[in-house]
Amino acid sequence: MPVVYVNIGSNIGDRETLIKKAIDEISNQFGCCCISGLVESEPWGFDSTNTFLNIGLSFKSDLAPEDILDILQGIEKSISLVSHRDKDGNYADREIDIDIMAIDEIKYDSDRLHIPHPHLLERDFFLSPLKELAPFWQHP
Repeated sequence: MPVVYVNIGSNIGDRETLIKKAIDEISNQFGCCCISGLVESEPWGFDSTNTFLNIGLSFKSDLAPEDILDILQGIEKSISLVSHRDKDGNYADREIDIDIMAIDEIKYDSDRLHIPHPHLLERDFFLSPLKELAPFWQHP
């Protein structure tokens, strides 16, 4: 069964509690998860005085990538209805953000989803948890 690697981030509100809630919901949906250590990072792609807490998670799933995306987006919305984008479509502060970083070493592209995440190699807050969870993972 393929291994899914996700990143959970939060930069407003009770960040640790929001991340824990996301981990619990993902565990309820997908079963056993491996969890990386927390990483604190500056906002990426926008300016904010609020730093992010990020954590990586891995779990096994035989669902199609877009079905996994739908479940993760549903978890995001169940935790927070605050949009990840401002009225102009730019990144904004957020209570919770869940991104699929990779699924094993597959490549997947659709209008809604690109795997591996297109900015994976540009974001240390993605790479550090991924290396912890899958030290031998190779970008396809």
